[in-house]
Amino acid sequence: MANRRRGRVPAGALTVSAVAAGAAGLALERRHLRRLARDDDYARLSTKLDGRALTARSVDGTELHAQEFGPPGGDTVVLAHGWTEQLGFWRPVIERLAERGLRAVAYDLRGHGRSDPAVDHDYSLERFGEDLETVLGARQRATVVGHSLGAMSIAAWAEHHEVGARAKAAVLVNTGLGDLISGHLLFGQLAKWLKHPAASRVVLGSRARMPGVSSPLQQAAIRYMAFGPTATAGQVAFYERMLMDCSPDARAATGVALSDMNLHEAVSKLTVPTLVVAGDRDRLTPPAHARRIAETLPHLQALIELPDTGHMSPLERPQELTTALLQLIDEVSPQRAWRLPSPVRSGGEGF
Repeated sequence: MANRRRGRVPAGALTVSAVAAGAAGLALERRHLRRLARDDDYARLSTKLDGRALTARSVDGTELHAQEFGPPGGDTVVLAHGWTEQLGFWRPVIERLAERGLRAVAYDLRGHGRSDPAVDHDYSLERFGEDLETVLGARQRATVVGHSLGAMSIAAWAEHHEVGARAKAAVLVNTGLGDLISGHLLFGQLAKWLKHPAASRVVLGSRARMPGVSSPLQQAAIRYMAFGPTATAGQVAFYERMLMDCSPDARAATGVALSDMNLHEAVSKLTVPTLVVAGDRDRLTPPAHARRIAETLPHLQALIELPDTGHMSPLERPQELTTALLQLIDEVSPQRAWRLPSPVRSGGEGF
């Protein structure tokens, strides 16, 4: 009995150790948050966007929040962000477009940002396509640009609408149109099992809540999953905040829709000149997805694979992306006299 007692750790010692560990973790967290507060890149990205507020009501009654930037009479570019993001994701691109005299309209997807949750909890890809149609409205023909889920929304819209009547060009950035788990670089060999529809829905449709406070570990995981090697700490933290703010219900319901998605045929109806952009380090939608899309498009403008870039090209490579977008607009609106920076490197067909 005496020997057994000597081998035990006193309860008080365990309590002291737990308190010490907690205090150390809290101190680390505070240092992390102080560094974040001093990060110039994060501060610049997080500054409130000064756009003109717009509202639109989709066909099912879901109210969408949008903002307009640049001269009201300029050529229109409509920007659709991705899953778990908000319209502010486009800030670096919006600023560059406005400087060039274009009218940029960015909107929060249903259930994201300041847009309402979907009526009847409908987050199907068809509804995201209807939302784009609503934002386009009866305005002048626009160039439509989508990142990830935003690009999927463009394909879903093209499947059921007269593309040429609303758009004169399109840009699909860091996206796939089906089989999202297949070839997924995050899961490796496990992707073969996750390819089963039920397993895919479990992964993409998780309702797990994100921690409400930033942490070094969480940022490291986000960097690995979503960003390339040259992304700044401020860029990672900026997206982390959007991810934490995203409603778990909207995120999960959208994820379930993505697990069942097959828009490979729909993209063949995107008949306007279309630019496809991928990141060569994208683990979420690897470049193979972009190449498959490029092969299907009836009017491919170019396929660009940005070097050392992950899934977040609009944040990681806004200059290169904007340059390519302006070159596309120049092709479809030759009367415009753009003063363009040096051409970006193309991984596919030239401009």
